[in-house]
Amino acid sequence: MRFPRPKSLSGLMLIGFTVVAAPLLFAILNAAVRMNELSNRSELLVVHGVRATRNNQLLFEEIASLERTARLYQIIGNSDSLDVYAKNHARLQATVEDLSRLTLDAESVHDLASLREQSNMILARLKAARPNSSQMAKVVSAFPQLAELASKVSTRISVQIDSELARLQLATQAAQRNLFWQTLLLIPMTLLVVGIFTYLFGRPIRAIDRSISELGRGTFSRPIAITGPADLERLAAQLEWLRVRLLDLAQEKNRFLRHMSHELKTPLANIREGTELLMDGAVGELQSGQREVTAILRENGMKLQRLIENLLSFSAWQAKSVGLDLSEFKLRPLVKSVLENQQLTLVAQRVRLDVQIEDLVPFADRGKLRLIFDNLLSNAIKFTPRGGTISIHARGERDQLVIDVMDTGPGIPAAERARIFEAFYQGKTPQGGHVKGTGIGLSVVTEFVNAHGGSIEILEAPGGGAHFRVRLPLRQPAPQAEAEPAHAA
Repeated sequence: MRFPRPKSLSGLMLIGFTVVAAPLLFAILNAAVRMNELSNRSELLVVHGVRATRNNQLLFEEIASLERTARLYQIIGNSDSLDVYAKNHARLQATVEDLSRLTLDAESVHDLASLREQSNMILARLKAARPNSSQMAKVVSAFPQLAELASKVSTRISVQIDSELARLQLATQAAQRNLFWQTLLLIPMTLLVVGIFTYLFGRPIRAIDRSISELGRGTFSRPIAITGPADLERLAAQLEWLRVRLLDLAQEKNRFLRHMSHELKTPLANIREGTELLMDGAVGELQSGQREVTAILRENGMKLQRLIENLLSFSAWQAKSVGLDLSEFKLRPLVKSVLENQQLTLVAQRVRLDVQIEDLVPFADRGKLRLIFDNLLSNAIKFTPRGGTISIHARGERDQLVIDVMDTGPGIPAAERARIFEAFYQGKTPQGGHVKGTGIGLSVVTEFVNAHGGSIEILEAPGGGAHFRVRLPLRQPAPQAEAEPAHAA
């Protein structure tokens, strides 16, 4: 079963924000409701306590005032005292009524009713008794009982307020615990949801970024298929169309290079053969000037042959039809043959050589290693000024062959080092020589080095020129050699 997914990245983001915010909003609302309940309860408790305290205080004051008025009436017998007593009694009843409106327990309500009845009875007896009589003495003696009853009501109300306060404290602690556990539970849940949606956001975007990087590097072999929001899938479809188009263009370019190189190679072979016949005197002994011109023809013919071989090698490698032909051979004779082929150019440019080659026997592709040396040397000759020096060193370092090719030319600017190994990139540094390069020599070197499982890097030369260092394995098993071309491609 395939779950429905958003049709756009903004829709996915909206769902993600909603899912992440929903538990947080729930926690906030729940906390707000709990705090509101506790706030209301605490407010009611405060109001209840204040009213109860004030009414209890008034209750005692009014009972004391009734007792004083009654004693004054007992002694003086003035009818005005009865009017004052009646007013104080009305205030006492109002206070009792206000206390009755509070939320009280049954015993407190019963005691307030008893207090009301007893105060009414005292008023009735006071009106019926004569001053300075025994009945009046009994009326006055009833006030301590009334005060005791008021004290009992006050105590019960205080106990009830304390009990409510204790329950409020317990409820507050319970709410704090609940909020704490909710927060503790929401943190990993929120992190999990954030992680899921981060993955959902990042996976297609990372795939698109990887696909664009591969297209930028010229890797067109992997199809681009991305699942996710519809707009990202449309973008992936456009990138796939671009990949197919670039692949077709690359194949057309390689076919053109192969056809052009083969077409150039046939007449060049005739020119080389004719030049060699002239140099050997097959058509007659050459004069000094003629031999010099023939040597120039021979030298440039060899340069053109190297350029065509590079084009063929590059085209064949891009088409993934070239493998490694591994064998053991001595390194010194191979380097010597490369130097002999470049001898005329070196002499014409008056370039000095510093050659230090250890007596090594690598297990590699002899032809490709020869092209590595030849291309690095040709590159050094192009940029070395007249009278400069080119150094070629090769040594064994543990299980690796380390090759250093250095020149005293202008060097490679730092801004160009990232692109110097790209095919057909020639940089901005002026080149010397009669035949300009195609810009694929170093690209071919890189492909062949990678095919051997090695590496090439640019180092800072002591004299300011270019310094290339190649590392190749001295002993490479045959199965690994078969797998390396696919890796390098």
